Amino acid sequence: MSSKTRSPILPSYNPGLGSPTRRSGSGSPSPGASESMRRTGSGGADSKEKSGQDYFGNGYVNPEKGQNLFEQARQNADITPNLPEQKAKKVTMNPALIIPIWIALSSAVILYNKYLYSNLNYPYPIFITSYHLGCAALGTRVLRMTTNLMDGLDKVEMTRELYLKSILPIGVLFSGSLILSNTAYLTLSVSFIQMLKAFTPVAILLISAVFKLQVLTSRLVMIVLLISTGCALAAYGELHFEMFGFLCQVSAVAFESSRLVMIQILLQGLKMDPLCSLHYYAPVCAIINACFLPFTEGLAPFREYLRIGPLIMLSNAAVAFGLNVAAVFLIGAAGGLVLTLAGVFKDILLISSSVIFFGSPITGIQIFGYSLALGGMVAYKTASK
Repeated sequence: MSSKTRSPILPSYNPGLGSPTRRSGSGSPSPGASESMRRTGSGGADSKEKSGQDYFGNGYVNPEKGQNLFEQARQNADITPNLPEQKAKKVTMNPALIIPIWIALSSAVILYNKYLYSNLNYPYPIFITSYHLGCAALGTRVLRMTTNLMDGLDKVEMTRELYLKSILPIGVLFSGSLILSNTAYLTLSVSFIQMLKAFTPVAILLISAVFKLQVLTSRLVMIVLLISTGCALAAYGELHFEMFGFLCQVSAVAFESSRLVMIQILLQGLKMDPLCSLHYYAPVCAIINACFLPFTEGLAPFREYLRIGPLIMLSNAAVAFGLNVAAVFLIGAAGGLVLTLAGVFKDILLISSSVIFFGSPITGIQIFGYSLALGGMVAYKTASK
């Protein structure tokens, strides 16, 4: 081998000799070459000092640069270790912190809307719904660009067909639910509306049974009867009963229950948290609602907007959007039963607040009926685990 021949980075190892060996220029190994060089001095100390070709058990070292050849190889080669992929850390919050935040925001949205409709004399639920959804559509896109809260969108393969067949019909149901629910606040008290909302699990169960997603067992039938009886007693005990508002709220419950069942049917396998869902539904719902505005509320909401003031309107939309953000953390931090219990506590808080701030009267039979409905809700959640 000529002295100009470049030595390999890592020498071949011959287990029979117990020492590293060099290969000849033809590629055939020359076992004992290094040993003979040590004995005869051929290419010995002088050539070793000039080229630094000296092999030790720990690898080749260049005496001039004082650099281990393994280190040179590491610098010159793109070595990617075969390590397990590190998953992005999911941002979570302590349940003891997020549950009170969610309850506060959820209650604030309902009470704020009722205050806007009644105390500030701004009876435009369709405009408010469109306004909230438009702000939500903008807000989710801002979060998409600035935070990782919308990373769930990367896992959703949204196609035109999926959008038209799934997102659009679900968005229509969502829009109808919001419009009807907000309209009910014009004539019904907050406390009575919350009592009627306790019928939602029954509606979901019955619709699921129609689509053969749920089998009605004797236990579930008893739960349905318990919740239905409780809601009926709450309606019977209402002192200021308004048929129009009652029909609006019952229809809102039907729309919302249908929406939740349709999500289970149409979007099965696509796990979208509330923010990702809002990202897709909000623009559709805002456009649908806006189409109703000329025929229902006209230009009056825009004229009254300046009277109410941008500060109140923007803060109202911000609270509604904050509720959707809190819902993402709540779902990740708490289990299904905890969510149900948190919802029950929220409803009790809302009913109490309605009595205190708006003077909504409630009767003993309403309290008894709502207690039956709440017990049925908890039993339903326990049975569906």
